[in-house]
Amino acid sequence: MSDRTILVWFRNDLRINDNEILLEAVRKADKVLPVYCFDPYYFQPTASGAPKTGSFRARFLLEAVADLRKNLQGFGAELIIRIGNPAEVIPQLAEEYHVNEVYHHREVAYEETNISEEVEAALWKMRLNLKHFIGHTMYHKEDLPFPIKDIPDSFAVFKKKVERDSNVRSCVLRPDHINVPEITDAGELPTLQQLGLNEPVDDMRATEYFQGGETAALVQMHKCFANIDQSVKQKNNRNGADCSSRLSPWLSIGCISPRQVYWEIQKYGSNGNLLKLELLWRDYFRFMFKKHGQKFINAKEEAQDLAPDADLLFQKWKYGETGVPLIDAAMHELNATGFISNQNRQIVAGYLVNTLKADWTQGAAYFEEKLIDYSPASNWGNWAFIAGVNDAKESKYTIATKLPKELEAKTDFVNTWQPSSIDEAGDLVEA
Repeated sequence: MSDRTILVWFRNDLRINDNEILLEAVRKADKVLPVYCFDPYYFQPTASGAPKTGSFRARFLLEAVADLRKNLQGFGAELIIRIGNPAEVIPQLAEEYHVNEVYHHREVAYEETNISEEVEAALWKMRLNLKHFIGHTMYHKEDLPFPIKDIPDSFAVFKKKVERDSNVRSCVLRPDHINVPEITDAGELPTLQQLGLNEPVDDMRATEYFQGGETAALVQMHKCFANIDQSVKQKNNRNGADCSSRLSPWLSIGCISPRQVYWEIQKYGSNGNLLKLELLWRDYFRFMFKKHGQKFINAKEEAQDLAPDADLLFQKWKYGETGVPLIDAAMHELNATGFISNQNRQIVAGYLVNTLKADWTQGAAYFEEKLIDYSPASNWGNWAFIAGVNDAKESKYTIATKLPKELEAKTDFVNTWQPSSIDEAGDLVEA
């Protein structure tokens, strides 16, 4: 009798700990075939000519995939890496390695779900099943106190009912072994140049370097909670990114799971409530996409009230040339590092939409390119929320998107990130 082989298609779940598809494959199959596919679709130029995935985020992803391969090799396993359309790559590997079934984690945003459907259709022609798992949220869909179609659009109501009537599941166990078939060609990790990108230049003003991968994610999580009493005093907001823990880059591609963070929070009682709120906002946006689909970000179809020179204003915003110190400093930090605090995200987004009257979709697409912690549901859902084009209700948990009075004046942050703080040689100069 031949061995049963399950192909595990890694996407935004680049971890071994608390990874249900990996553990379930180990339990159900004689051999497991781990695969990661770099889809050229995500690295193509957009309509504006900019890359869909910027160099900082791509570098972070490459580091995370390399770390996953290294961790799998620690089990005596291997990660197959390919560049190409998953709808072609996954079936080819399934045929080559006599795969019986393919596992993957279900996504919610339309581009990601379309890719899953294409893979599923291609596998179906081979009489193979693509089995979907749910592993990107803190609360499991099946544990919610309401079906997806009845999820409250109000975040406040959603929060109240979920926290009252639902529980967060325990993390799944780490596999104790991973048997793989004999792999003839594991494939090389691509370079940024092969993905059509240049190597990013790290700015000397950045206070932190984000290293991709599960190994770095666990280090950051333990670092965060070792200093949680101090970190929770900083102001947070929503969108899955938080300025105190800085776990959002690893959460975005699943180097660490929301459940892992939640159960770590539980050890610290009320001190972790702000971070728990961040995770709940993250869940909320994903469930809203699951409920409404693409309509969540274009439910109100009336034309935007744009300024006559909206495109020019967007360019000034993008390059940090608005003349507003905090806005410009935040945009310079984003462009130089691929990361800004979540409070500053809300402020610069609100300024683009409400003050400049520019196209919010251009802002969302720019964040998609630049942010190393880009997550489709959180990014596009949050921008649509600020622009007022979806049906989510305002609540007391909504952060103000206007410039706080205390931040309008120059601060250390503004002094650091204003354009004049770096000279042509790249050295710090007096502002």
